[in-house]
Amino acid sequence: MNNSDNKTPQQAPREAFPIGRLLRANVVPITFLIICSLGFYFSELHWTFFAQDLVTRLARNSVLVLSLVIPVLAGLGLNFAIVLGAIAGQFAAFITVCWNMAGLPGFIAACVMSIPFAILFGWMAGSLFNNAKGKEMITGIILGFFANGVYQAVCLLVIGGLIPVSPENSAILLPSGIGLVNTIDLGLWRHALDRANIYHELTAFWPALAGYEFLKYLDFSFNANIYRLLAYYLPGLAGNEYLRLLNFNIPVLTFLIVGVLCTAVNFLFKTKLGQDLRAAGQNRHIAEVAGIRVNRVRIIAIIFSMVLSAWGQLIFLQNLGNVQVYGSHVQVGMVSVAAILIGGATVSRATITQVLVGTTLFHALFIVSPFAGSNLMGSAQIGEFFRVFVAYGVIGLALALHAWQRKK
Repeated sequence: MNNSDNKTPQQAPREAFPIGRLLRANVVPITFLIICSLGFYFSELHWTFFAQDLVTRLARNSVLVLSLVIPVLAGLGLNFAIVLGAIAGQFAAFITVCWNMAGLPGFIAACVMSIPFAILFGWMAGSLFNNAKGKEMITGIILGFFANGVYQAVCLLVIGGLIPVSPENSAILLPSGIGLVNTIDLGLWRHALDRANIYHELTAFWPALAGYEFLKYLDFSFNANIYRLLAYYLPGLAGNEYLRLLNFNIPVLTFLIVGVLCTAVNFLFKTKLGQDLRAAGQNRHIAEVAGIRVNRVRIIAIIFSMVLSAWGQLIFLQNLGNVQVYGSHVQVGMVSVAAILIGGATVSRATITQVLVGTTLFHALFIVSPFAGSNLMGSAQIGEFFRVFVAYGVIGLALALHAWQRKK
């Protein structure tokens, strides 16, 4: 026997780090990171102003974008129908205003009351999607338009007519007494999360608790300023110019809730239901053969998405402090889908990291583009046009690439 036959095959040299593949896989977020960096440079914005606005936008929009993850992994694509979830949240907000529910308890009550609306809308939307398999995204867009029409009819013709409103709340109605006004003040629970003070909320709800000394340790606002905290505990750092870059407020409780919801979504996909969602998204036929009730699983995915989008809309509204009755929900689907696509997601794959990265980049571009357009072109309107182009262009490009990949 030839000795060469006994030689063990040599191991192939280890491939170098595939930097090209990494760039191709993340070309969208990298491109927008470059655009945002150039926009920030030409906008000439101060860092603290940019950081404050970006942190605020990230806190109030992250849950809306997060609501898209579950339908994507369940094979339903990008759920443009989260407009229905936003409508569910606004209906709950109207109820709290009529019942004069203030502060953090009012916000929590709105979140709880939005759940039945979101479940109902999610079941209806999921049932429709099960009859339009393979066309869920265009169906979701049309469903959003239809739901907006029904919502406006309810707000203009039903509330104040078939649904009575007490005289003390007549300020939310049109002069005719039927239909809601265009803008409703949510000052009762404005910044309920962003500037929450647990001690004040507890003692306002139950005054007898004011006598407990240990509860006074909770007498602080969750709206933190890192620079001020460091300067307070370490006075010698107060004059440090680099630390002044941290002189902006962070809504800590809001970010804690965002983190909890992200962790809950991540945990969901490790459960039996989560595995069923993934299986239904990868191959419906094989999932059915394995005994998974695919239609039921798809409806559950949409219900989860609707509940999250309802809560996300309420977080958005408590930050603004008012609700544009006929307009606050209209662009929720488009803006959220554009944000998650900028983060690198596709119609068949999305992660929580892509949610956070996409929300950050998308809203960073929203902040800098008007100022950059004004400095470069002499008109801030150029920046506004660019923002609209980005929101719709990213969606169109991603869908075109997905169709091309499927054809290949």
